[in-house]
Amino acid sequence: MSVETYLEDGELTHRAWSAALREDVLLGERCADCDHVTAAPKAACARCGSQDTAVIELQTEGTVYAETTVFVAPAAFSDAEPYGVALIDIGDARIMAHIDGDAAVGDAVAFRGTVEQDDSPAPLFGPADD
Repeated sequence: MSVETYLEDGELTHRAWSAALREDVLLGERCADCDHVTAAPKAACARCGSQDTAVIELQTEGTVYAETTVFVAPAAFSDAEPYGVALIDIGDARIMAHIDGDAAVGDAVAFRGTVEQDDSPAPLFGPADD
């Protein structure tokens, strides 16, 4: 499918981003002015504030930038305690994701699907060599 399939009135909304994520497609936005890439819908570029952005499909493999384990979770995720989360560099973007299995800073990881709670999906990554 093309990126345009998921857009709502030409925009990447949270609902559109979530729909793509549920179909194992990672979408982000690239700023036309400064080339900064974000891994989630934004009203404006986080770096320069421009509203001139283009929706792009993101890579599905990356490297763990930072990781931690959540021992006291928000109520919606309390059944999953403890669980791992990480900031992952995927190409030019950095995404926050749940981690399936063990992952340390510098490890290669790959997109595995989603973790869903209260009708809100979150990306799930795991070790790339599994």
